[in-house]
This record gives sequence, C-alpha cells and structure tokens, in this order.
Amino acid sequence: MTATGTPIAVVTGASSGIGAATARQLAAAGYRVVLTARRKDRIEALAAEINEAGHQATAYALDVTDRAAVDAFAGAFRTVGVLVNNAGGALGADPVATGDPADWRQMYETNVIGTLNVTQALLPALDASGDGTVVILSSTAGHATYEGGAGYVAAKNGARVIAETLRLEIVGRPVRVIEIAPGMVKTEEFATTRFRGDNEKAAKVYAGVAAPLTADDVAETITWAVTRPPHVNIDLLVVRPRAQASNTKVHREL
Repeated sequence: MTATGTPIAVVTGASSGIGAATARQLAAAGYRVVLTARRKDRIEALAAEINEAGHQATAYALDVTDRAAVDAFAGAFRTVGVLVNNAGGALGADPVATGDPADWRQMYETNVIGTLNVTQALLPALDASGDGTVVILSSTAGHATYEGGAGYVAAKNGARVIAETLRLEIVGRPVRVIEIAPGMVKTEEFATTRFRGDNEKAAKVYAGVAAPLTADDVAETITWAVTRPPHVNIDLLVVRPRAQASNTKVHREL
C-alpha cells in the first residue's frame, strides 16, 4: 500500500461524519487516502466516490481495538505521511452515580486504546516517511468536564494525553503530533449513537443552535493543520461554533 511520490494518509473511523469528510478533503489535497472503519460497505462506497472524482483512495475494514488486526494492517506500509486518529465516539450521558461501566469501557477502548494501537503500529512508517504527521481527534470534552459527560470526558482526556506525551517523547524525530479538539459538531450519527437511536434526545443537543460546526468544518481544520510546512506544528487547535462559548454555555435561539 505505497505510491511513489504520493504521500499516504490513513484515516480511522472514515465511514461517516468527520472521518469521511477528512478523507475527502485530504484526497483533494493530494494524498492517497486509506480509509479504515468497521463498516466495510461504507468505506468502499466512499473510496469509489473519491476515485471517481479523480483522486486516490483505498478501503480497509478495520476495528482499531483489535491489536492483531491493526498490526496486520500496518505491516502493509513502508511509509505513511499522515495518520488521522478519528475513530471514537460517545455512549450515554448518565451521571457518575448511575453510569454504565460497560459504556465507559467501550469509550475508553475506542477513543484511547484504539488510538494507541494504530499510532504505535504505524509510527515506524511515519518515521520512515521523513515527514510524518499524527493527528489525534480529541474534543473540547477532553479539556473541560460537564455534567453527564464523565465517561466521554475521561476517554477524550486519555486521547489528549497520548498526543501531549507522544510529542514530548519523539521530539527530534521527523514526526509532528497535532491535536484537534472540536466542540459542538452536528453530524448524522454522533448524538444519535450516543443516545442509542433516540432521535428526540439527539435533536435536543443542537436545539436552537443556529449553526453548529459541520463535519466539513472540522475536516477543513484538520487538512489545514496537516498541510502546514513541515517545521510548523499545530500542537493544539480548539474549534467551536460561534454560539458555543464553553462546553456548558451555548447560545440557543428557542
């Protein structure tokens, strides 16, 4: 899975939302994009769309929490230019007193262990590129807590700490580490998944907010950060909609 003269960008969680939008934008920016996600049909359709648009994309079904599968995937690469650790997500919004440990465990496995698995496995190929970039999608949740969000906040704090620590540990090597922390982003699945298909609860997250961020907004931010000159590292970029001043203060026109 290499292409002479064309840098490779691996995007996890590319079957929808921010991951899919990022894949499209990185492909348009000149990368050969490798799309990974568990839903094979979706990433294959997206790869076909990108290729039909005249860009380069390959789909690879992958569960980032399966270390053996991740290692097998990574073994196919000699060099990788960009890794976008986007796979993650939230489950539930219960208080600490009644939160389901299974939800917490699943969020930690995907957001933290999944990010660790793929980053560890691809780090040699990122090094070998001579100009690698690791992007970790955290969240404003990883920087400030809120009621009902402890499990997700804890998981995104874990992702944030991976970015901060890795940057310290590999300084001097030809790999940048970028953390992108989005605030309120309205995608087709995030809130619906969090509330297990309850569309009414999901809609309340965005009720009255005139313009939450879109997946394309975040993808554009990621692409901008990745395409800076090699000596420029965007350590942390927090991006929110104008209507969101913090995780707990949002202007709603109700």
